[in-house]
Amino acid sequence: MIIAVKSTTRKRIITKFLSVGAVVLLCLFYYYYMSDTYAQKQKIENEKKLQQIKEEERGKNSNKLEKLIYREIESAVDLIGQRKVIDVKIVSNRALLVVDPDTNLDALKVRYGSAALIKKSVNDIKIAIDLKYVIESKYNAN
Repeated sequence: MIIAVKSTTRKRIITKFLSVGAVVLLCLFYYYYMSDTYAQKQKIENEKKLQQIKEEERGKNSNKLEKLIYREIESAVDLIGQRKVIDVKIVSNRALLVVDPDTNLDALKVRYGSAALIKKSVNDIKIAIDLKYVIESKYNAN
């Protein structure tokens, strides 16, 4: 024999409202939780994109500076005469050119002025061109 115990209708209605309210509350909490996590993911993605754009700009700037330095050293070698140049190096912020002792440096002195330091010895002439000054003047002009 099966006995069904029926509760009063008032208790049944209250339990139904409580269960529906609990389900609605769970849905709301889940919605807010997911919206927060989605917002955090979007923020992280935006930061990564911004960082990637900055890296690309740095790469472009470094390529531009490298070309500028290369052209400047090339023009200095052309002013001196390529046959007279023994060695070319870049040391810290200076381009170091080592040339023959009988080289005419007038064109180089006119172009660079005090930005080119010249040291004469018996075996060779060492010229240090300040690249920082050259980059500031050329890079800002472009």
